[in-house]
Amino acid sequence: MRQWYQSAVVYQIYLRSFYDTNGDGVGDLPGVLKKLDYLRGGPNSLGVDAIWLSPFYPSPMADFGYEVADYCDVDPVFGTLDDFKRLLDGAHRRELKIIIDFVLNHTSDQHPWFKESRASRDNPKRDWYVWRSPKADGSPPNNWQSAFGGSAWAYHKPTGQYYLHSFLAQQPDLNWESPKVRAAMKQVVKFWCDLGVDGLRIDAASWLAKDPAFRDDPPNPHYRSQVDSPYRALRHTHSKRGPQLYTYLNEIADEVSKYTGRFMIIETYPHRWNNTEAYDQFYKQVNPQVSAPFNFEGVFAPWLAHSFRAFTDRFQTSLQDGYVPVYTFGNHDQSRLASRIGPEAARTAAMLLLTLPGLPVMYCGDELGLQNVPIAPGNVQDPLEKHLPGKGLGRDPQRSPLPWDDSRGAGFTSGKPWLPLTADYAERNVKTQLADPQSLLNLYRRLLKVRRDSHALKYGSYQSFDIGPDIFAYLRESQDQKLVVVLNFSDKPQIVQHRHLHGTVVLSTAVGKSDQQVEGEYQLEPHEGLIIEL
Repeated sequence: MRQWYQSAVVYQIYLRSFYDTNGDGVGDLPGVLKKLDYLRGGPNSLGVDAIWLSPFYPSPMADFGYEVADYCDVDPVFGTLDDFKRLLDGAHRRELKIIIDFVLNHTSDQHPWFKESRASRDNPKRDWYVWRSPKADGSPPNNWQSAFGGSAWAYHKPTGQYYLHSFLAQQPDLNWESPKVRAAMKQVVKFWCDLGVDGLRIDAASWLAKDPAFRDDPPNPHYRSQVDSPYRALRHTHSKRGPQLYTYLNEIADEVSKYTGRFMIIETYPHRWNNTEAYDQFYKQVNPQVSAPFNFEGVFAPWLAHSFRAFTDRFQTSLQDGYVPVYTFGNHDQSRLASRIGPEAARTAAMLLLTLPGLPVMYCGDELGLQNVPIAPGNVQDPLEKHLPGKGLGRDPQRSPLPWDDSRGAGFTSGKPWLPLTADYAERNVKTQLADPQSLLNLYRRLLKVRRDSHALKYGSYQSFDIGPDIFAYLRESQDQKLVVVLNFSDKPQIVQHRHLHGTVVLSTAVGKSDQQVEGEYQLEPHEGLIIEL
């Protein structure tokens, strides 16, 4: 029997920026509940199959929820646990799945576990975190670096030891070598799965396992001091991806597998891009029946037809039966899609994402073509930008609130939004784009409907073919349907010819071209994407 996660479209909601119901300028769980009809089931809905929610647990918000103080409750800024239960019920009534963010590598320094751990060296929870004594000169145990800059070790004077924090000092790393830690985290999985969530997104998975010998990370010979983050000065071969990584993830997968129809998506960035082996290892070594790694190539590959074809072909060829590909072109940590490739190409990218096999994940706001929002120094919220100013690493620009209409506050809030709104929200918002048949939002809605109604797009095979240097074209085929997708990556018109180009245009990203008949030749407009049913 096929499972929902083999073909669903996932919509990532950065909760703080989705919809605010109480006027505090921060999105909340009741806001998601109120907007469920926009996502699925309403007359003007997108038609997605699942939503992934950013962390909503109690947290001091040093990293906006990615430092958890209680894994089994809801922070008051987002609502209550009863609000979450109502959201879950409302989503399930619309046949909409809920995926929650699961932060496994670290907690908040305000979590009761860490408060006990730091109390004394002989506290029963001391080994729930990673503690090490200083070197003879008092310096940190090794050269490991925090992703937010500086040493990954923070000295705790009362107990005379350092604790490890791969991110902020307020985010101490859990010690996954401890069986008690692993047992506690499996209880968290059980809590949410018993409540009815449909999936987990595993945050920062690569950091779970470290080198048991705590050896120094070697220098990165490709580091550019004037360009790169200081974190890239080292190759993180010992501070990440330790030998027990897949063992730890499999323990979580085993817990997930006890529940029917549950799935976990693993956030793991490969050592280098165009590296299908890195993804392949996760499929082979973590139960692929209930898990899959994100494929991030679409975020970092240059917007060139041959580049996208090359990584897609390699990746699809590497997959075995039962493996679920998870494609995504953006998220809350990466620059906005429309800012990276341009507004015109964003239409082509929408067709690409939603016609690839497996489980595509789209980021909230990309359906409107939102671009990065400039953030003045006085409005910076992201701790990464605060720790490393001026490096262009800040994530606030892609986390700007979703504009719902052209009213004050963009229909997002009646108060002051926690981050500045996009400057063009009066024209670029949900209400305005729903009223425009040719808008990007309505293109996404049509694409999602075509995918929902197409056996070939949801479950069919994939095979690319040559048709021109600036064109990415592929055949999606099931027993009862053959669809050809042709994507013009260039800003110039292209005349294409091929034996596969015989049939009816199901959908074009250009205006007024659907339902045309194609007989071997077609002139693509700049950036045009095309679906033809053979």
